[in-house]
Amino acid sequence: MRLHCGETIREGRVVDGRDLDLSGSAVLAAVRGDDASVTVDAADPGPVHERVGHVHPDVCVSIRAALAAAARSRGLTTPYEERLAEIRAQLADLSVPETSTRTARRAVAERSDEVERLDERVSELRGRVQALRERDALSDADEAELDAAMRDLTDARTELIAARERLDAANETAREARDARERRMEMEDRLANRRREARAHLADGLRAEFRAAVDAAPWATPADPGEADDVTAALAVGRVAELRAPVVVACDRFADPTAAADWLDAPVLRL
Repeated sequence: MRLHCGETIREGRVVDGRDLDLSGSAVLAAVRGDDASVTVDAADPGPVHERVGHVHPDVCVSIRAALAAAARSRGLTTPYEERLAEIRAQLADLSVPETSTRTARRAVAERSDEVERLDERVSELRGRVQALRERDALSDADEAELDAAMRDLTDARTELIAARERLDAANETAREARDARERRMEMEDRLANRRREARAHLADGLRAEFRAAVDAAPWATPADPGEADDVTAALAVGRVAELRAPVVVACDRFADPTAAADWLDAPVLRL
């Protein structure tokens, strides 16, 4: 590991940065390759680093999730891997169509209004033509106006039929989208359940080692490792994990940074 802070460069398996003006969040960001005011050249962190890569007095640790990540860091697997892969593949293949019936519904409403208006217009013209015919006062222009209105009504009814067909198609697509969303939610639930089972399996596989790590801590720990404080839990998980990236240690549990690195069997950046 190599730390660059301004003009200061320090390197080694153990780096003590307590005399530098560094924040834990900035150093953690540097370790993870994010932008920061300090640079840390080291191995890339794995998922377990997200759980126990920064140990400080206010750290909060989910022991099961952290132990599962620790197991993954050691290449351990579960009986659920094949099923997890299948569900992920099914989710990747499932597409939910983007759809809206609003435009189609509006078109049907507009065409319906137009048909209703033209129907009234045709009825009105028919009445007038009939009255003119009875008085023998009907002209070609009157008949032409009625014929034009009737053609407009026919066209409007045709457009209304087409608009209703488009609305039916949009409603069918919307139903398919709802069904796809329901299938996706069901698969996401199954995936979440399998993940929980996988985490439990992985965590259970390291319970004994975790207990031994808590017992081996060079400070007072409870008889029940499940009652260990979060700092102890984070360090114990780190001890059983395969940590390649530096652990940012900002707590006073070890005599010195080298002792912390030896106990964790990992590179340590002490703050």
